[in-house]
Amino acid sequence: MKPIVVRHSKVPKLLSWFVEAYAITLFPFVFIRDEGDERVIRHESIHIVQYAELFVVGFLFLYAYDFIKGYLKHKNSRKAYGNIRFEQEAWEKEGIENYLDTREKFAWRKYNL
Repeated sequence: MKPIVVRHSKVPKLLSWFVEAYAITLFPFVFIRDEGDERVIRHESIHIVQYAELFVVGFLFLYAYDFIKGYLKHKNSRKAYGNIRFEQEAWEKEGIENYLDTREKFAWRKYNL
């Protein structure tokens, strides 16, 4: 599933409430502050697949749960963001060109909080 990429968007800045976002995915859109590059689009495309696996609502629930759990543990937004399992997968795999072609379903389950 390919995202609808919106470049030069103000959405990431508007939605940077807890952590400064360069790009943000809101299924099925990817909003990027500037032109972006393939690595950023790949990272955000991983989120698109994660959203689809969890029928959007499940993704949003688990994303918020992971962030809140991380924040309560660390009392730090940046560290809480780093504890989100979806982000962990996307950061680790964003550099692999064909990752989405070979990705195992629900691969985000392998990442710890």
